[in-house]
Amino acid sequence: MAKLRADRLATLCLFHPLRRLVRPRRQTIPILMYHSVSETNNRGQHPYFETATTPQVFQEHVKFLHDNGYRTASLDEAVSALQNAGGDLAKRVVITFDDGYRDFYTHAFPVLSAYGYGATVFLPTAFIGESPLKFKGVECLTWSEVRSLHKAGVRFGSHTVSHPQLTEVAPDRLDYEIRGSKQTLEDKLGCHVDSFAYPYAFPEANRAFKRRLRAHLEDAGYTSGVSTVVGRADGTSGVFFMKRLPMNSHDDLSLFRAKLEGGYDWLHAFQVGRKLLAAYWPAAAGGWRPGTQTVAAGSGRGKAGQDG
Repeated sequence: MAKLRADRLATLCLFHPLRRLVRPRRQTIPILMYHSVSETNNRGQHPYFETATTPQVFQEHVKFLHDNGYRTASLDEAVSALQNAGGDLAKRVVITFDDGYRDFYTHAFPVLSAYGYGATVFLPTAFIGESPLKFKGVECLTWSEVRSLHKAGVRFGSHTVSHPQLTEVAPDRLDYEIRGSKQTLEDKLGCHVDSFAYPYAFPEANRAFKRRLRAHLEDAGYTSGVSTVVGRADGTSGVFFMKRLPMNSHDDLSLFRAKLEGGYDWLHAFQVGRKLLAAYWPAAAGGWRPGTQTVAAGSGRGKAGQDG
């Protein structure tokens, strides 16, 4: 059966037009979540679940930001503005990259640099070496490249040590993944590292785990963090679990604009509703996902649209 990009259709035909008619009740800022910038095709999976962005599409995204007057902000600046009602977030955007792939150095950074834009790259430190190591079959940055990018103004944050499902690890391992990655980054870069990106789908409904994770992050000295919860960051998720907007090669400029302007924020409510439905009626919740019209029950990938 042909695949239908239901999330794109709903966004462009319904939610983005409605969003443009309604004034936001609170300040928001789009935090863009990229992964690999390469010609890689993610094994033919549905566009909703892809994480790779081709260099051409990435160039188009960054040019669109420039041509439409957007300026990049750091996560610290975003947190400060969201916490203070007087902060100005108009035409501001945060650009982030997960997993520390080497193609950030070869393909993404030259484009960002050409337009004067900054970014934050979240590294799983076990896969960053003195020579290129691979994560999920893709080469990652080397420490020499990380230091070079850092000197050029790129910010780095923790993406744990080994990128595990944090809900499944023992408490001492959780602490190691959080503290160990931060310590390694600080030792290698010679500066304070204060941001964290949660790997995989964020367990938004697991309040006990969220409290435990927040305590670990605070104790380790982090001051900000991002998740894979979809939407523009608005402060409601807390400074450690801010929402992001997933990006990939299938984000044409119409969908890209809609995401920046809040037309994709509806997906968060859908995700929450689906998780609640799954808790009480698993068979019904497993049959439909926002990226498809028909997906077989039980085919879940354990991700909030995209991997973190």
